[in-house]
Amino acid sequence: MKWIAAIVGYYLFRFPGAVLGYFIGSLFEGFQNGNQRRVFDTWQRSKITPQDFELKLLALASLIIKADGKVEQKELDYVRNYFVSAYGKERANAVFKVFNEQIDKDQISATEICNFFVQFARYESRLQLLHFLFGIANADGGISEQELHKLNAFANYLRISTLDFNSIKAMFVKEVGSAYKILEVDRSATDTTIKKAYRNLAKKHHPDKVQHLGEAYVKGAQEKFQQIQKAYEQIKRERGF
Repeated sequence: MKWIAAIVGYYLFRFPGAVLGYFIGSLFEGFQNGNQRRVFDTWQRSKITPQDFELKLLALASLIIKADGKVEQKELDYVRNYFVSAYGKERANAVFKVFNEQIDKDQISATEICNFFVQFARYESRLQLLHFLFGIANADGGISEQELHKLNAFANYLRISTLDFNSIKAMFVKEVGSAYKILEVDRSATDTTIKKAYRNLAKKHHPDKVQHLGEAYVKGAQEKFQQIQKAYEQIKRERGF
């Protein structure tokens, strides 16, 4: 039931609708399993709408944009293009309007927003969210220390593992050994370990994992997937296996 609801939600409202549909479907399954009172209370307290997801996503984006104390036009354009790609121009404009007119920018809580995503989004979706935030920070040509600090805090709030955080970071911040960090292995790892790590990451970050979220998310997943493949090919050439 929950997956059917998620599919219907996606066709209606893209990513927010898919997550909301999954949640509603879970509620109906709860009724069928005899958890009527608990499920009903949860739903009454939540009162979630697709716009909730969109506004919270935009709120996190705004915190990253302001992390280094300045607002870059390239970062603003990156967020706008992402939202238009994910939701369409009309819906994106509507979300931006509500955010600018009704959201108190000084009261945005990253902890509360990330807890919201932890509760209602799968781990693969949260990885894609972190990748999106890294993309914003990097839109002006580089990621500052302030931005990196904020991204690390968000990753902790989103309950993303240190290995996964460092893997995504290495896709944007090039350092010595970045290829190994992307594959989440040490430079001393055996060839067998590296091959296994590549296979596991390829499965975890495969674009099919976020296909239900929409085109923009699939594109981001494809970028991660390509970075993983590129890192693996680099190590293969260096080691000659």
